[in-house]
Amino acid sequence: MVKTVTFAVMHFSVAFLVTWALTGDILIGSLVAMVEPAINTVAFYFHEKVWSRIKEQRDSGNTLAPLRA
Repeated sequence: MVKTVTFAVMHFSVAFLVTWALTGDILIGSLVAMVEPAINTVAFYFHEKVWSRIKEQRDSGNTLAPLRA
């Protein structure tokens, strides 16, 4: 759990610092630091679902099975 928390802190920090450096605006940096990781988390969930389905297809030998949402 500590690794997950430290990764989250690092992710928020990088998002903030990059945006702040590019825009010079602390508010925009803060907003991006909150929004980007949240969207990235949702995207990662679907990424894992796709890869799980690919693994299932490989394990079953069926490479043409449709993806399930």
